[in-house]
Amino acid sequence: MSLTWDPARYLAYADERGRPFFDLVGRVAAVDPRIVVDLGCGPGNLTSSLSDRWPAAAITGVDSSDAMIAAASDTSVADRVSFHRADLRDWLAAAPSGGVDVLVSNATLQWLPDHLDLLPALVRAVRPGGWLAFQVPGNHGEPSHTLRAELAAEPPYATHTAQVAAPYAHDATTYLRALQALGCEVDAWETTYLHVLHGPDPVFTWVTGTGARPTLQALPDDLRPRFEEELKARLRAAYPDEGHGVVLPFRRIFVVARVPA
Repeated sequence: MSLTWDPARYLAYADERGRPFFDLVGRVAAVDPRIVVDLGCGPGNLTSSLSDRWPAAAITGVDSSDAMIAAASDTSVADRVSFHRADLRDWLAAAPSGGVDVLVSNATLQWLPDHLDLLPALVRAVRPGGWLAFQVPGNHGEPSHTLRAELAAEPPYATHTAQVAAPYAHDATTYLRALQALGCEVDAWETTYLHVLHGPDPVFTWVTGTGARPTLQALPDDLRPRFEEELKARLRAAYPDEGHGVVLPFRRIFVVARVPA
């Protein structure tokens, strides 16, 4: 099944989704980089913000989704910010060794089950002394994910959802040690954000923009509405609104690595 993404749904909580990106990039101490690449750029709003951080850099956003690249191209703020459709693995295979000064990947690697094995290729793409920075969600044991998985494993849904993609990430220490073994200086940490969400079924809106999307697309049209209503009910019970909005705890794992000179 070819997965499609909805930029508008993804941007429903743009401020909350964007905060980890800025926390990540804020730890990159690059001075006047020439080439900056954002792998998995999504709708491009965060990629375009890098033009303010590094005003002399040529900035490229890469994403495998036609819809995301179309949305990203509409947000481009300068000629030196461009967007290209490519699978992350294909981009790595074609990237010249040491061609990037700053390589960023925000909430993307978790969709690649073998992404730990891709770290050497990511490091090779960065010039000596350059920077690799990525962030992945680390909340896959939370109800926002487990309730979706539990429901998807029940009849009549299980027949259709058994092989759907599910995000996965390692802990911060695993990434730190793997990159240290490649000679990098590494800063790795975790943060749990407490997002206060408003609106009808806000956690459902959040998860259907990202982690739950493959499950929903795998379901036939006659089953999807029933699944959505059952998932909404379970999420409402797990994340009650006590009058001040729904609190969604969200753990994120950050890694910033300086490639050896």
